[in-house]
Amino acid sequence: MAENNVASAGGSDVKLTKLAECAGCGAKVGAGELAKLLKDIKVQRDPNLLVGFDKSDDAAVYRVTDDVAIVETVDFFPPIADDPYTYGAIAATNALSDVYAMGGEPKVALNVMAVPEDMPSDVVHEILRGGYEKVYEAGASIVGGHSIYDEEPKYGLAVTGFVDPHRMLTNSGARPGDVLVLTKALGVGVITTAEKGGLADPADVAAAERQMMCLNRWARDVIVRHDVHATTDVTGFGLMGHSLEMAQGADVRVVIDAGAPALLAHARDWARLGILPAGMYRNRHFAEASVDAAGVPQDLADLLFCPETSGGLLVSVAADDADSLLADLLADGRVPDARVMGRVEAYDGGPRIRLSYAG
Repeated sequence: MAENNVASAGGSDVKLTKLAECAGCGAKVGAGELAKLLKDIKVQRDPNLLVGFDKSDDAAVYRVTDDVAIVETVDFFPPIADDPYTYGAIAATNALSDVYAMGGEPKVALNVMAVPEDMPSDVVHEILRGGYEKVYEAGASIVGGHSIYDEEPKYGLAVTGFVDPHRMLTNSGARPGDVLVLTKALGVGVITTAEKGGLADPADVAAAERQMMCLNRWARDVIVRHDVHATTDVTGFGLMGHSLEMAQGADVRVVIDAGAPALLAHARDWARLGILPAGMYRNRHFAEASVDAAGVPQDLADLLFCPETSGGLLVSVAADDADSLLADLLADGRVPDARVMGRVEAYDGGPRIRLSYAG
């Protein structure tokens, strides 16, 4: 990682996050606004299209044979880190995550890149190198891509993977009685916002970057061996936004212990001071009416609405298999965290999400 979080590849001196208004998944169009933009757009009916854009899921799934389906996704964003290699690695990890959230295996990827015309070539090279190395770690290959000039840099991937259609996971399969497990800590949006303002401790930033560069491959490898009914990755819409999509898709209520998810060091301290990304307010506007947060401290609730970049998998698992899943996740040293954070209930009207808090 470059000293003082300044991109210094080959002698270049470019502070990437200063070139972008929003960082990482915080740049994502709000879920409510996205729904408006897609309203009334005709959906092609095809019996082999198992998951399309109308499902609010992490990726599209198209059945090729009885045993093979294609998983297709694209994800890119402005710099989330100043070091170009780190930025490229995080962006690639985040894009690959959508395939893992569907229970799939990434196979090929295409670069999607926009860079200022005057950006030093060594910085561009390091962004691409970060992406390539993460894709190789995933066991996949980058086979091409597309790049344009733009004043604000952006990087990510279009990823194609495969999954057995009988074993694919979606965000809409949660069942009453299920237990909810989360596999990464929250707080990336707050830490990166503090860093953008020159406030965050470098050690906290480094910890957030390490987590963002951790593939959800390892959690997926464990999850597919258990009685899991639904999975989604927690990214730009925050824990509340993605939990709401899970609840709506399955027509259930989710009950979350607001104090249960792991938090990155000092994330709550910054939230108390109001150091929050703009995406938190978009997410709150989208989901707040569906969340009963009575009794939850404001700063903690804000963290639950905050956008995450390359966040963990939110898993809905059968109650009688939850302990075994948790033990296996914790035993795998490559999974950043694993904690029970709630449960699924039958929906009888009212808020889709109910937060509890014991203090």
